[in-house]
Amino acid sequence: MGQNFNLKNYFLLIFCISIFSLLSAIYIEFILDQKPCKLCVYQRVPYIISIFICFLGFAAQKKTSWLFFLSIIFISSSFLSGYHVGIENNIFTEYSGCSNANINLIDKTEIIKSLTDSLPSCKEVNFRLFGLSLATINLFVSILITLYSVKLLINEKNRSN
Repeated sequence: MGQNFNLKNYFLLIFCISIFSLLSAIYIEFILDQKPCKLCVYQRVPYIISIFICFLGFAAQKKTSWLFFLSIIFISSSFLSGYHVGIENNIFTEYSGCSNANINLIDKTEIIKSLTDSLPSCKEVNFRLFGLSLATINLFVSILITLYSVKLLINEKNRSN
């Protein structure tokens, strides 16, 4: 019962971190009027998925399966945010989906609409917190959650042996 209670607390913690992260991103986007790039939007997906995983893991009898899924989600979040940080720091080249180069547009109204609807480049860091880009903060958070989730999985495996 003690270990299940700890896993329940862990799922609750990650649930709260995920909700806080998503609400912060929405606040920055809509209240502070900072448009996110495409990779910033994609980086929200693991947090959305983790909310559901945490809810299911909290309620489930067998929690280790959900802890495994949570680990996988935040490993992918680490790679995604690491790629974004690499683009911001010119380690990786920006993929074509990040830029708004609309060479094939011919119609004047489509060009104007494209310019007004365009998202910022993934290279640009328009918002910083404590001197760090949000992608960098996400990278640190994702790595910490991944490492602790894997540690809990290893502990669960050792307890069952």
